[in-house]
Amino acid sequence: MKITPVTDYEAGISAIDSGYVRPMFDAVHLIVESGRAALIDTGTSHSLPRVLDALTRKGLAPNDVDWVMLTHVHLDHAGGAGAMMQAFPNAKLAVHPRGGRHMADPARLVEGTIAVYGENATKKLYGDILPIDKARIVEMPQGATARLAEREFLFLDTPGHARHHLCIVDGRTGHIFTGDTFGLSYRELDDADRQYVFPSTTPVQFDPQALHQSIDLIASHKPGAVYVTHYGQLGDVPRLAQDMHRLVDAHAHLALKLRDAGAQRPRLLHEGVKQIVLDEAQRQGWKLSTPELMNVLGADVELNAQGLEAWLQSGK
Repeated sequence: MKITPVTDYEAGISAIDSGYVRPMFDAVHLIVESGRAALIDTGTSHSLPRVLDALTRKGLAPNDVDWVMLTHVHLDHAGGAGAMMQAFPNAKLAVHPRGGRHMADPARLVEGTIAVYGENATKKLYGDILPIDKARIVEMPQGATARLAEREFLFLDTPGHARHHLCIVDGRTGHIFTGDTFGLSYRELDDADRQYVFPSTTPVQFDPQALHQSIDLIASHKPGAVYVTHYGQLGDVPRLAQDMHRLVDAHAHLALKLRDAGAQRPRLLHEGVKQIVLDEAQRQGWKLSTPELMNVLGADVELNAQGLEAWLQSGK
């Protein structure tokens, strides 16, 4: 059997590679405290064997999982929640108040994903999306807390990428699990100890003003590190926050410039987001060639362009 890739950080925090799309693309973050466990985001239903393997290797059983916490309910973050709640009988599910109903009845969530990816790709990527008993769902508004043994987590309402997005502050370290609010960070772009971020404007709830406010909220906690679902731990948070603000503005400016472009707008948005990537590569000195960059970021270019189109169509 293949060994699940797990990256261990400090204070009982690990990133489990969920196996979604490619290696080190999608993380299920595991926190262990006094023999109890919490998971932040779940990957897809295909991720469950990897999570079980990682728990076993750490000497933990399914009964030791007390919490499954979701940053938001997009299926690359929450598609495996139903399967994991079945596997972890003692766990409660923590989710944004806007997302709880979708975890109890995921039909609309699946329909929305099919609209973006198509039915066949959705099934292949995410597997079966299982409903969760409402009695096990705990909705977490701004300022809510949860405990794992003696460790406390604080939930922050952080819209901008999605209206149902939470970030989760770890009371033991002060670090923050940021889902997609603090962008994407792919290890292929790392240069020595320097890491980079790129925003995700994935359909359908991109809101640049709200995203700026959420980035500022994260930065105001002065975390020594953040953990992004795509992928893992990032330091130098103030620099990355500045980069996020600049790149969010670049995306919004591109969309507004093309607001009246008519039928050509989707194509021009795609070309424009690709150019943002290439400009950022030059600015930051990324060493990948253009084909290599598109191999890493090409899917996000397409999704970001679709998200900008949805934002323009919303009239906001």
